[in-house]
Amino acid sequence: MLYQFRNTFASLAVALYMLPFTASASEPVTLDEILALQDEPDGVVIEIVTGTSDALKWALPESQGYIAELKKRFPDMPIAIVTHGREQFALTKKNQAKNKKVHSLTQALKKEGIQLHVCGTYAGWEGLTDEDFPEYVDVSAAGPAQINDYKAVGFLHLIIDENN
Repeated sequence: MLYQFRNTFASLAVALYMLPFTASASEPVTLDEILALQDEPDGVVIEIVTGTSDALKWALPESQGYIAELKKRFPDMPIAIVTHGREQFALTKKNQAKNKKVHSLTQALKKEGIQLHVCGTYAGWEGLTDEDFPEYVDVSAAGPAQINDYKAVGFLHLIIDENN
């Protein structure tokens, strides 16, 4: 009985602790919702997460199209991309040759001031480190945490996945 009480109490304490974080977390928005805003948002973080290793071949061009529309409406708005699914491994140095377009798009985005982040935690699970990615790819400690950091400073969250 005491064990059950402690377990329930611990669960309740965690839920109460997390309440301010979940209540303030912004929900993902659509491109149309952002474009319809009257005032320029603080920024947009585009999240790409899929289970497919070649998904950046379509997701980065789609991101680029979204970015063009966003920049047309809000020219000075900062934008970042975070990819943290299986697709991020197309951006390793080892996979540069077979993913030339993905790498050149990433380099072009960086020249436009758009940082692309990959998930260091997931990379680590696959035995990869920062050194396995080229200098134009930022290896964040954790992709979801990177997204939350952007959201914490007012960025809107836009998701690109297979279901778009």
